[in-house]
Amino acid sequence: MSLSRRAFLARSLALGCSAAASPLLTPVTFASAPWDNRLVVIILRGAMDGLGTVLPYGDRDWAGLRPGPAVGSAGGPLDLDGRFAMNAALADLKPLWDAEELGFVHAVSTPYRDKRSHFDGQDLLEAGTTTLDGSRDGWLNRLLQVSGASDPSTAFALGRDNMILLQGRAPHSNWTPEVDLLMTPQALRLAEMVMSADPAFQSALGEALVLAASDGDAVELEMGGNMMDAMKGGGGGHKALASFAAQQLNGAARIAAFSLGGWDTHSRQERDLGNALGRLSETIATLRADLGANWDRTAVLAMTEFGRTVRLNGTAGTDHGTGGAMLFAGGALRGGQVVTDWPGLGEGDLYAGRDLMPTRDVRAHAAWVMRSLFGTSVSDLERVVFPGIEMGAAPAHLL
Repeated sequence: MSLSRRAFLARSLALGCSAAASPLLTPVTFASAPWDNRLVVIILRGAMDGLGTVLPYGDRDWAGLRPGPAVGSAGGPLDLDGRFAMNAALADLKPLWDAEELGFVHAVSTPYRDKRSHFDGQDLLEAGTTTLDGSRDGWLNRLLQVSGASDPSTAFALGRDNMILLQGRAPHSNWTPEVDLLMTPQALRLAEMVMSADPAFQSALGEALVLAASDGDAVELEMGGNMMDAMKGGGGGHKALASFAAQQLNGAARIAAFSLGGWDTHSRQERDLGNALGRLSETIATLRADLGANWDRTAVLAMTEFGRTVRLNGTAGTDHGTGGAMLFAGGALRGGQVVTDWPGLGEGDLYAGRDLMPTRDVRAHAAWVMRSLFGTSVSDLERVVFPGIEMGAAPAHLL
């Protein structure tokens, strides 16, 4: 029996192939470029609370603003440097901190102010511009433009939508395996029949199953007599996503960008932020393990659209704010430090009387990382990649 790919997909859907959106598996984008170093950009959608992630317990006003477990107590935050502590949900990354392969940048933001819309904030973060002027290209694409990348196969997006981060004139390809791809045995049998004569499609669907499996459920697919565990030993979709990213970066790709959701913590923040940080921790740990020796040539930047309010609201959550934090990791950066020009938490120090005051543009930190990794000129970074930015002095997280 011979089936076209279109017929296979139609039959699969009829036999029980379903797709459902997931906040953990949004578009992933890869780019190959003439460098040996690697860059991973993770967009944390929903506005990560930087103060709850990296607690400024050394600030004299902190204790009166955010009650909680004492630093160093059982299940409490982990001391980093006598001034800042790391949320306990990131405890598994403490060895990376000790090895100077993990760090944080605090009191930073994009130029976005006051309206606090997730959509506009994320668009501005990914566009890398100073205003929302209708531009729909992204700063990673402009980085590729100044690097001279010209082959459409050097970049591809995995997910339901393109990320603005890598949209633009630099060529890239798109591939969309829907998330939570649940296939009946009949549909899997059809897949085997089609893929037996098409190795490329066999590989593509196999990768889709790796990324689509969720909640630790393994999906087994018989392909030419070989059994595939779609989750590669189990675990959540975010870990499969990181593993797939590492696989590409160990090959020709040099840039990977994807997003993780679940950061909009308006209520019961302690629980929800802990869950989101736990997934981020597992994502970074998977990248570290699967990149192997290439971890030493990798920088990971986890960025979010804006911070959250300093004070908790009436439902033990936080609302949309301004200043926040960026997490960085990888052997190509100097970790073991919280990089910040700390503004303080006194009443007169807060932005609009409610938010952490941003003291540096988060784009400047990203620009200096690209300068360090890829040798991109300051001129190209300030004029093209992040038009209108002033990078200032090199921050301390560069090697």
